[in-house]
Amino acid sequence: MTTERLREVLSGLDDEQAAAVSADAGPVCILAGAGTGKTRAVTHRIAYRVRRGDLRGQHVLAVTFTARAAGELRDRLRDLGVTGVNARTFHAAALRQLRYFGPRLFGGELPELLDSTWKFVSIAAARAGITRMDKTKNRDLASELDWAQACLITPDEYPAAIAKADRIPPMDASDVAKAYAAYLEAKKRAKVMDFADLLGHTATALEENPDIAEQIRSQYRLFVVDEYQDVNPLQQRLLDAWLGERDDLTVVGDASQTIYTFNGATSRYLVNFTRRFPEAHVVRLVRDYRSTPQVVALANDVIAAAGGGESKLRLQLIGQRADGPKPSFDTYPDEAAEAAAVADRCARLIGQGVPASEIAVLYRTNAQSEAYESALDDVGVPTVVAGAERFFQRAEIRSAIVALRQATHTDDGSLPLPLTVATAMDAIGWRADAPPTGGAARERHEAVAALVRLAEDHAELSLGEFVEELGRRAAAQHAPSMEGVTLASLHSAKGLEWDAVFLVGLAEGTLPTSRARTRAQQEEERRLLYVGITRARRQLFLSYGLSRASGGRPREASSFLAGLGFAGPVGGPAPKPKTKKKRSSSRSICRVCGATLSDGRSRKLGRCEGCPSNMDEELFERLRQWRKETATRAGVPAYVVFTDVTLTAIAERCPKSDSELVSIAGIGARKLEEYGAAVLALVAGEEPQGPTEDTAE
Repeated sequence: MTTERLREVLSGLDDEQAAAVSADAGPVCILAGAGTGKTRAVTHRIAYRVRRGDLRGQHVLAVTFTARAAGELRDRLRDLGVTGVNARTFHAAALRQLRYFGPRLFGGELPELLDSTWKFVSIAAARAGITRMDKTKNRDLASELDWAQACLITPDEYPAAIAKADRIPPMDASDVAKAYAAYLEAKKRAKVMDFADLLGHTATALEENPDIAEQIRSQYRLFVVDEYQDVNPLQQRLLDAWLGERDDLTVVGDASQTIYTFNGATSRYLVNFTRRFPEAHVVRLVRDYRSTPQVVALANDVIAAAGGGESKLRLQLIGQRADGPKPSFDTYPDEAAEAAAVADRCARLIGQGVPASEIAVLYRTNAQSEAYESALDDVGVPTVVAGAERFFQRAEIRSAIVALRQATHTDDGSLPLPLTVATAMDAIGWRADAPPTGGAARERHEAVAALVRLAEDHAELSLGEFVEELGRRAAAQHAPSMEGVTLASLHSAKGLEWDAVFLVGLAEGTLPTSRARTRAQQEEERRLLYVGITRARRQLFLSYGLSRASGGRPREASSFLAGLGFAGPVGGPAPKPKTKKKRSSSRSICRVCGATLSDGRSRKLGRCEGCPSNMDEELFERLRQWRKETATRAGVPAYVVFTDVTLTAIAERCPKSDSELVSIAGIGARKLEEYGAAVLALVAGEEPQGPTEDTAE
């Protein structure tokens, strides 16, 4: 029976995954390339050990770097019939242990855990005599102190440590050291702790109290660490305290995805794992089940040139999916033209049936986000900005959950859960058939829509049970997916994947960033590009603008892509976007009062929000009906044809020619070709001719 149950766990695994899963107790290092099924290997290894009788689920502590990853681990283990496993982030695991032993360690209440350290950093800077601190400097100083604590560097050691690391401090190194010392003192006086203290106090508790260490070590017998290439010295110290002299440790990592050294992470623990544990069982997972061979080939080409210690563990991925399109390499005159063309292509993909949630635009810095938010809003495509406000902390989601809790008092269970949830959303003014215009408003609408879709996925639950499920998800930050094109920095895209990915701004000086001065920093930038490439399942679009702004200094493509797709250095005329008119640099003026129009909605309407509308109501309704029929025929959302704002602008301005129609923001050459004749016919009071084939894209 036991043998049969073990075979069930190994069923469906490839040879390398099976070797990792069935390895004997002891140190195991799983080198897992992007898309090679590392979570599958880890969860099946835990299940294998439990079914073999080595231990119970309660004896396993699986450490991840995000609450989302921990939630996914628990879900998969539950599907394998394994319960009781403690899958948590380093901080969540430490907090649980410290709360249990805290009263004894601190002689009373646990120090308060700070959500934000800015206040104390500001106090510390003032006490250190540092003047002229603003919000940006305060944030930079806080980040620097986080790095120092993560690296186990004391204030006295700080100046020498940054010199050795070739790190540029946010201000004079001696001032940072003074502020650091003052910060530690300020926390001590106020009896508070930050997230670094949380790990440090827990490690100290085990190091200095043998009975506490024995209790923890008798509870946890197998330790599993995900993303081991991202562990920092403070986290490794805690892991060592948990382990003691034992070695039943499974680590999973990919040195080629080491992209967080700026905040203290280091791959040296992964690289040197076999030096510490010479008898370790090492397994390499190289079969990529995520991306097409074309995407995998480009990823291999980019990382093949990598150097440094991480390159010792470089993996040559082997694509397992069917062939797909070759990655495209596109150049545009400038960044604005690049954003417009990317937005237009996103709209086309959605029109072709690719869900908006399966498209991502990835960039090097968060400052690049705004141009793409604006460009996508111009073509009526909703967006979700990764790394922004957490889903369950959004105001509209908090309001929605309050409405659901109130609805439990009157729910008699007679209606299906999805309908009950959708009805309850009326209380906060949400309706499925009435998405608002404007990027921010659409994102709020889509956030609530994600809750309704989640109810559809859990239709077997009662309303009360669904509210409890939301509570569990909120505690684990396990958010439902929102329908919109994801905008994310390459760092925040780590661990995610999409059907179609746009890697934008791939110019020398942006990726790699001009701040990457050392060889090690350059290599990290290369790994960042590698991470971005491996986020794509099927379609990958790479691009950059030949200058930052129109008429600006010319730029070259990223040196990491030399000879791999872009035409080469700037030298010839830049190709113009085929699908989007270049935005005019002239001011937009209200046609009613003459004021300058600043926001996207007003520019589309051609008037200020407060100025009177001369909209032809009858025409607007006919336009809406035509849009609905056109979108239904093409099987796409209505906004893909035209947004409500664009229809309003048409009904107000009543264009009589192609030139007047394209003067309305949101109507470019493609939409003129596809819908222009029909719209002009409607404006003229005529019936538009039906299409001979579906043309909405």
